[in-house]
Amino acid sequence: MSRARQPPLVTGISPNEGISWTKVTIRGENLGTGPTDLIGLTICGHNCLLTAEWMSASKIVCRVGQAKNDKGDIIVTTKSGGKGTSTVSFKLLKPEKIGILDQSAVWVDEMNYYDMRTDRNKGIPPLSLRPANPLGIEIDKGRFPQKDLESLFPGMSADFTSENFSAAWYLIENHSTTSFDQLKMAVVNLKKQANKKNEGSLAYVKGGLSTFFEAQDALSAIHQKLEADGTEKVEGSMTQKLENVLNRASNTADTLFQEVLGRKDKADSTRNALNVLQRFKFLFNLPLNIERNIQKGDYDVVINDYEKAKSLFGKTEVQVFKKYYAEVETRIEALRELLLDKLLETPSTLHDQKRYIRYLSDLHAPGDPAWQCIGAQHQWILQLMHNCKESYVKEQKGKDTFLFYLFIYMCNALLHSPMLDLDSDVRPSPIGHLSQTASLKRGSSFQSGRDDAWRYKAPQQVVFVEKLTKLVVSQLPNFWKLWVSYVNGSLFSETAEKSGQMERSKKNARQRQNDFKKMIQEVMHSLVKLIRGALLPFSLREGELRQYGGWEMKSELSGQWLTHVIQTVRLSSESLTALEIPNDMLQIIQDLILDLRVRCIIVTLQHTAEDIKRLAEKEDWVVDNEGLTSLPSQFEQCIVHSLQSLKTVLDCKPGEASVFQQQKTQEDVCQLSIGIMQGFIDCLEQLSTKPDGDIDTSHLSVDVSSPDLFGSIHEESSLSSEQRLLIALSNCRYLERHTFLNIAEHFEKHGFQGVDKITQVSMESLKELDQRLFEMYIEFKADPIVGSLEPGIYAGYFDWKDCLIPTGVRNYLKEALVNIIAVHAEVFTISKDLVPRVMSRVIEAVSEELSRLMQCVSSFSKNGALQAKLEICALRDTVAIYLTPESKSSFKQALEALPQLSSGTDRKLLEELLNKFKSSMHLQLTCFQASSSAMMKT
Repeated sequence: MSRARQPPLVTGISPNEGISWTKVTIRGENLGTGPTDLIGLTICGHNCLLTAEWMSASKIVCRVGQAKNDKGDIIVTTKSGGKGTSTVSFKLLKPEKIGILDQSAVWVDEMNYYDMRTDRNKGIPPLSLRPANPLGIEIDKGRFPQKDLESLFPGMSADFTSENFSAAWYLIENHSTTSFDQLKMAVVNLKKQANKKNEGSLAYVKGGLSTFFEAQDALSAIHQKLEADGTEKVEGSMTQKLENVLNRASNTADTLFQEVLGRKDKADSTRNALNVLQRFKFLFNLPLNIERNIQKGDYDVVINDYEKAKSLFGKTEVQVFKKYYAEVETRIEALRELLLDKLLETPSTLHDQKRYIRYLSDLHAPGDPAWQCIGAQHQWILQLMHNCKESYVKEQKGKDTFLFYLFIYMCNALLHSPMLDLDSDVRPSPIGHLSQTASLKRGSSFQSGRDDAWRYKAPQQVVFVEKLTKLVVSQLPNFWKLWVSYVNGSLFSETAEKSGQMERSKKNARQRQNDFKKMIQEVMHSLVKLIRGALLPFSLREGELRQYGGWEMKSELSGQWLTHVIQTVRLSSESLTALEIPNDMLQIIQDLILDLRVRCIIVTLQHTAEDIKRLAEKEDWVVDNEGLTSLPSQFEQCIVHSLQSLKTVLDCKPGEASVFQQQKTQEDVCQLSIGIMQGFIDCLEQLSTKPDGDIDTSHLSVDVSSPDLFGSIHEESSLSSEQRLLIALSNCRYLERHTFLNIAEHFEKHGFQGVDKITQVSMESLKELDQRLFEMYIEFKADPIVGSLEPGIYAGYFDWKDCLIPTGVRNYLKEALVNIIAVHAEVFTISKDLVPRVMSRVIEAVSEELSRLMQCVSSFSKNGALQAKLEICALRDTVAIYLTPESKSSFKQALEALPQLSSGTDRKLLEELLNKFKSSMHLQLTCFQASSSAMMKT
């Protein structure tokens, strides 16, 4: 069980004194756990629970009631703690009585202050019985305690309206410090007030008017009765006297009340006029109210008042009403003009346009305001589009002027810089460098990273297209919705519907459908032609180019920016399609998108071809294990990157046609693709055949201040031309077997047409290059070896007819073999896959030359034939793994030109000498034997 709570304890109250209904704040301890826990609250014995507001366990707010005791404790009672105690008390003050003319913040019950006996006097107003200051002098409240005064004057009161009024109490309370002279002045004031009460007032005169009128009416009735009866019993003198009395009374009454009656007639006339003004004040005040409501923009109020006035006074014949109604019509006509101006004002929201059209419809404006608004909106959209173009064209020209002067300034600064050696032929000129740097705007993926920032600086044409499409997409929906509202009649209010105006509007809309269709088509044509003028100027006629063009086309946009533009136009087309605009009106945009897609593909492929040509700069001649450099990989990456950038362009969105649907497009793309492949083949030929100084470096985009200028090209200066040919042959071999096939797959994946033709033409061109390079290399390597055979054979005046017995292979053949081994080593170092092809061709050339030399010998001696056969067999057996049918035939012809060995001794000697040669040349000939299996497989 939980411990019982402590009883409430009140430790403070603020304020601690006050009159009834004073709001107090009670503070203490254990004042309850909540509003429901508080069950009792008394202040000075009065229950204040109804006004109590429990705030917390230490705070309660309430109002003090009308307690009997002047001072008492504050007792709080709760369910949880029971009845509490208080360490403080509250003093209840009596409220001061407030006079009728005194200011008070609360309502005072006047019945408590009036003496009901004063109701006897009907002629004196009750307020006069209670003046705020009966003595007429300044009141100075004394500081005498109320309790002392009550004990001094028991049963009396200081209230002068009370039956127990005590003058002494009143003077002590209100004038205890007043001087004697002022009290004498107060006596004079009291006398004046008494004299005023004795004087007659206008109220008594007004009260007796009825008596005088009744007397006059009675005398007039008696006189008429006497004349009607015709009695003559009444003496003439009496009648005459009575008439005189009546006349004098009448004259006296007329004299007394003529002014009053005149004022009464004037008041009646004024009252009638005021009644008329009050009754028809709506019409009389309407012109001014119309002006005020127009200034405030409360057009609905004006229209409602006008409809009401028109129904009440539209056909009136009263001149005053006609005059004021004509003034109303003047104001309404001005309002019609104001609303029409606001309706045709641009820019304006669709909500405001509908509102003004409804107002004009309710005001029965002449013409067709809705159609006028549609026409104005149409012209405004066209003007916005042309203004947008003009602003960007001017901005482009201004920017070009600024760049020109900046270019001149930079050129002058660079030309006068001491860091530049103007006499050197190695460094390009600063002007050339700046012109080369400008080409970086295309944003090629093979440019340096520091120049990538160019691609994020959008050209003026791209920014213009974004702005133009945004403008059309933001304005055309409201224009279309306004037309739809015009067609279905939702522009008009219920009043217009009841009057039949809605049906007339629908009829007008049906008649103007073709006109509106022309408006939409004009907007679409302007949009498309403005974009064509900025991006595809060649697609416009000369007259259209003057109207929609004007751009300075120094360089065509890159494929990347065209892709961005295509995406922008596509989004605009989707937004316009969502408005449910007929497709035939938007077909021109689809045609534009198709032309942009085709142009983007063409430009991208053209720029790709330029990038391919620059790949020669990036050849580092570093060979991998397969005898390849990075050039084939860079070539394939360049192609793949270009095709990936065209993916969104090649993909067809809903409603779009294939970009390859036209035969001309297919042919152009095919030729560009072939050109890209041929460009890379030319790049290979350039690298492999031209000396270092002949390599075209005009397109290099390197910094003129860089100390490593052209370093990437001269790094391979240690390579011989023969080694470059071998590297190029190795790259050609890889291109034929892998790269070109992979590129063909990418072309097919992206929907290119004529891929077989591209591959076939490229392969043929590559094979031609490969053959030319191969023949060039064989010429470089085989000719020296072949050329050394004949001098070597006949060195020392050697004669086949007169020679000694052979003792071994002569040095010329060993030298030839060493040279062949050197070729083998060079080829194997670059690419072992090329060894069989090169070696076979070198052996063919050597064997052919050897066969020719043998056939040219007229006759051989026995020793000469043995020597020749030894050398021919030694060479044939050494390079046996590289023999081809042609080389075998040459060796056969050479042997056939020799006399046959008849004795076994000669054959044995030949065999011994061959073994001796192979044994002595074993180390040199190991390269042929060790790689024979691998070479033959290749």
